[in-house]
Amino acid sequence: MSEQKTISFIITRQDAVDSAPYDEEFEIEYRPNMNVISALMEIRRNPVNKKGEKTTPINWDMNCLEEVCGACSMNINGKPRQSCTALVDKLEQPIRLAPMNTFPVVRDLQVDRSRMFDSLKRVKAWVPIDGTYDLGPGPRMPERKRQWAYELSKCMTCGVCLEACPNVNSKSNFIGPQSLSQVRLFNAHPTGAMNRDERLETIMGDGGLANCGNSQNCVQSCPKGIPLTTSIAALNRDTTIQSFRSFFGSDHAVD
Repeated sequence: MSEQKTISFIITRQDAVDSAPYDEEFEIEYRPNMNVISALMEIRRNPVNKKGEKTTPINWDMNCLEEVCGACSMNINGKPRQSCTALVDKLEQPIRLAPMNTFPVVRDLQVDRSRMFDSLKRVKAWVPIDGTYDLGPGPRMPERKRQWAYELSKCMTCGVCLEACPNVNSKSNFIGPQSLSQVRLFNAHPTGAMNRDERLETIMGDGGLANCGNSQNCVQSCPKGIPLTTSIAALNRDTTIQSFRSFFGSDHAVD
């Protein structure tokens, strides 16, 4: 790779929300240790395509550049991933960049991930503390439970698992594996558990757990290695118990 003087890109572009997508080719000089983000920044610095024509700078999202914020997700050579950790040396050329199909395109590689954030609101993926008065340190979690909860908390809301899931598309209202895993995380929290039944009832409804087709693409594509399918399996058990409680009107079980 170091012997090559240039890097070739085929980038799917879209000038506006309602305009048609098109491909544009670029070629830039190779530098050691380049990632896709640094290549895009080089193109933005001098927006000239492979034909030598002056063009508009490419639009994409980025923030931390450390695979923490999740903003720079896109399809790279046909696979959804973070562009900040996609090293040019390890990618087959020409490198094909395209926006994620699951979300509406804003412009070029930038997409609107509101669908995912709306799903988090729907399942109330937060700990309900309003901050109006000091509640003290709160109940402690056992270390073993805290360790697996930490694995779920690594989610950076990047949207890669939704892009990989065949059940998340424009014709489906499935909330996706990301929000389901967050339901499990916040239901396990000593304070978040106050809304446990409400979250379970939500994912038992339309667009919830039943819409999962168990393709397991999500867990294979997650850049943080979060056990998404394990969470979905655990939630299947929890919702089954919750349905019996709701039907028979029994009191909450004591944990």
